[in-house]
Amino acid sequence: MSGHRFPPNLILGLRRLAARSHDLLFPPQCAGCDAHGHHLCPRCAQEVQAAVPRPCPRCKQPPPVPGGPCPACESGNLQPLLLMRSAARHAGPMRAAIHRYKYENQPELAVPLTRYLLAAFAADEWTAAREAIDVVIPVPLHPDRFAGRGYNQSELLAAEFCRHTRIPLQPDWIVRTRQTRPQVGLTAMERTENVQSAFVAGPWSAERNILLVDDVFTTGATMQACAMAAKNVGANAVFGLTLAMPMA
Repeated sequence: MSGHRFPPNLILGLRRLAARSHDLLFPPQCAGCDAHGHHLCPRCAQEVQAAVPRPCPRCKQPPPVPGGPCPACESGNLQPLLLMRSAARHAGPMRAAIHRYKYENQPELAVPLTRYLLAAFAADEWTAAREAIDVVIPVPLHPDRFAGRGYNQSELLAAEFCRHTRIPLQPDWIVRTRQTRPQVGLTAMERTENVQSAFVAGPWSAERNILLVDDVFTTGATMQACAMAAKNVGANAVFGLTLAMPMA
């Protein structure tokens, strides 16, 4: 389990209170351009580009999972994720904001960044899933990494997302059972091997429709490993939503 920690809503609430007091004396700086007055200024917010899935070269439809098989063209190749989408390109102001959010102790950025998750979730292709999803589960950190950072960036995004959507948040239904190397700089195969069997889902996931939330989708290895853990205990369907993904 993730050990003793404060609930994500409490962390965000305390951060909001502290930020209001701090901002009276020291106006916030934009994570994208360092302009004063906003955590993410209107200009940088508008410069964030939507992540558009590449279409299948054969049927021209976007595959359910980026980089995965298109069911219309490769039948029988089942994946644990039923649908996976990212809100934005991991570039420009979005990339800068995520870096500050994760590595420069700025968890308050979860609030403006979650707006992009909500916008992506409002797309028509999520219509059926919105009605079906039972719970939201953030991709977990190992307790050692959580202790070092002080918060799970994916959990704070999920908490803010659930505050708006009213979908129950269950941060402990999937746990990371072993420490893994950081995925940054690894090849796609190395990423898959790195997280293989690193996650375990509790029995509560059985017969549930689950939405996984993470910050960045690169090759999908982490998200797929979490989805497989949920499917292994009998989850009905697993969907994925991330803040950003690199785009060629």
